[in-house]
Amino acid sequence: MGLKPDHWIIRMAKEHRMIEPFSEEQVRDGVISYGVSSYGYDIRVTDEFKIFTNVFSAVVDPKEFDHASMVDFQGEVCVIPPNSFALARTVEYFRIPRSVLTICLGKSTYARCGIIVNVTPFEPEWEGYVTLEISNTTPLPAKIYSNEGIAQVLFFEADEECNISYADKKGKYQKQQTIELPRL
Repeated sequence: MGLKPDHWIIRMAKEHRMIEPFSEEQVRDGVISYGVSSYGYDIRVTDEFKIFTNVFSAVVDPKEFDHASMVDFQGEVCVIPPNSFALARTVEYFRIPRSVLTICLGKSTYARCGIIVNVTPFEPEWEGYVTLEISNTTPLPAKIYSNEGIAQVLFFEADEECNISYADKKGKYQKQQTIELPRL
């Protein structure tokens, strides 16, 4: 990278609009932290959720996902039922440069409560709001706090640009604006 990792993230955010809105420092007063960290960026979750429900006894099929299996919820705190999950999206919009790949991992504050955040890598030239999968692995209801930190994005810059980017492939989740359910 050449620059210190946190300086690289700040430069990329300013020059390439890689993350918007962007916080140059870690915000932590009374909230689960978000903003620039040592080697990444702590992202926030919005107040929009899709909570999994099995009231229709559906089979979870990624090729034919039943939209009735999700209940829309909006609020400052989302309660995920025991042994269930919710989908949400980030506050931040991302524009990943062609020479960058990211990996996203859940924050330890939630992980220590049995709440796991799963996000696939952001491929080179992927753009959009990130759809988050938040699993409650506990036998108790679990709270998720809107507009606070939920996961950390780690950035990896290659020495060369990739041959085929997500934009080149016309990826199906490119420029997503809302919480996206699985699709082929």
